[in-house]
Amino acid sequence: MAIDVEAYYRRYGPQVLRRCRFLLRDEEKAVDAMHDVFVQLLRYQGGLKNSAPSSLLHQIATRVCLNRLRGARRRPEDKDDELVLRIAAAEDTEARTAARGLLDRLFGRVPASSRDIAVLHLVDGMTLEETAREVGLSVSGVRKRLRALSSALQELEAA
Repeated sequence: MAIDVEAYYRRYGPQVLRRCRFLLRDEEKAVDAMHDVFVQLLRYQGGLKNSAPSSLLHQIATRVCLNRLRGARRRPEDKDDELVLRIAAAEDTEARTAARGLLDRLFGRVPASSRDIAVLHLVDGMTLEETAREVGLSVSGVRKRLRALSSALQELEAA
C-alpha cells in the first residue's frame, strides 16, 4: 500500500518539526528542513513501506538536518552578505546609480543564468536546493555560480 504523504504530514509534521528544531536550533531553518523531509518522502514514496512511519520520518529528518549542518560548516553562505546588502540598501540617487553600474559590470562578466540564480537565492530567499531545481542545475552548480559572482563582485569593488 502506498504511503499517504498528506496524512503523514498532518499526523507527524509536528514531531518532524520538533526534531528539526532540536538539531538546527533555528525556527526558519527547521521549517525548511521539515518541508524537505516530506519532499523526500514524496520523492521516494513508491519504494517505502507503510510500517513504522514515526521512525522513518525521524531518520529522514535527522539525515536532512545533519546534511544541512555539515554543509553550513563547509561553506558558510553569509560572509559576503554585507556587500550584497550594502548594494541593495543604497538609498540616495548617487549610491543607487553606483550600485547599478557595479551590478551591470558584474553581470556583464558572468553567464546570464547567474543573474537569475543570484536573484532567486539572495533576493527571493530560495534555498540552494530550490534555486537548483528552478534553474535546472545541481546544488553544487548553484553554489559554484554564487561563489563566482561573489568573487567577481569583490574584484570589481577592489578595482
